[in-house]
Amino acid sequence: MPLNALQSHDAARLKTASHLIGIDEAGRGCLAGPVVAGACLLTADFFEHPTAVARSAAIHDSKQLSGTAREAQFDSLKELQGEGLLDFEVAQGSVEEIAELNILGANRLAMQRAVDALIARQVDLELPVHDEDPLFAAGAAKGPSSTSRGPKKVSLIVDGRPLKPWPYQHEGIIKGDGKSLAIAMASIAAKVTRDRQMLELGAAHPHYGFEQHMGYATQAHRAAILAHGPCPQHRALFLRKVLGTDAGT
Repeated sequence: MPLNALQSHDAARLKTASHLIGIDEAGRGCLAGPVVAGACLLTADFFEHPTAVARSAAIHDSKQLSGTAREAQFDSLKELQGEGLLDFEVAQGSVEEIAELNILGANRLAMQRAVDALIARQVDLELPVHDEDPLFAAGAAKGPSSTSRGPKKVSLIVDGRPLKPWPYQHEGIIKGDGKSLAIAMASIAAKVTRDRQMLELGAAHPHYGFEQHMGYATQAHRAAILAHGPCPQHRALFLRKVLGTDAGT
C-alpha cells in the first residue's frame, strides 16, 4: 500500500534514525484547564506492516477533525499501541504550574513528562541531551536496562518552533501536525485526553459550558466568567489579559 504524505515524511526520517518521536500539545491558548502534551514513537517496522499503514492513513492534524473522528482515531492509536506497532504517552502541566512557570514553561514541562514516560518503557534507548535547565530534571531519560543491541539514534520532532530551553535535542516543524504522522498522532492523543478532562470539568462546574468550548475564549465563556467569576481551574493571568479586568485575581 502506498504511503500518504504524513507517512512518507516519517518513513523518510526513519532511514537515518532508529526511532522517531513526534510531540504536540493541546490547550495552550485556553482560559482554563491544563495544557496537555502527547508524544508518539514510531520505528521503521511500523511502515512494514500493511495493516498499520492502512489503519493510520486517515490520521491527520487533530484540529482538522471532528470530535467523533478524533475519538475514533484515538481508539485506533490505542489498538496499534496494544499490538506493539507504536507507543504513545500523554502528560500535562497543571493550572498551578501554568501560573508558576507561565504557559510556555508549563507546556515544555508537559512535553518533557510525556517524552520521559514514553522513553522509560523502551529498552536501551537514550535521548539526545541538550543544554540542561533548572526548570527540568537533570539528565537524559533512559529506557529499562537490557542487553545492548547496538547504537540507536532517536529523532525528536515538535510541532511549531523549537522549544527553548528544553533538555533534549529536537527539531521544530511549523504546522508539523499536518506534515508528520507521529506529530499528528501525538496531537490526537493530547487533544482527546484534554477534551475528556474538560468534559469532567464541565460536570463539576456547570456554569461555564466547558463541555462546549473546552476552555477556549469563546464569547459564551467570557460571559460566563463575568457572570459567575472564575473557578479554580481558570488561568488567572489569561483572564486579566483577555478580559481586561481583575476577574482572575
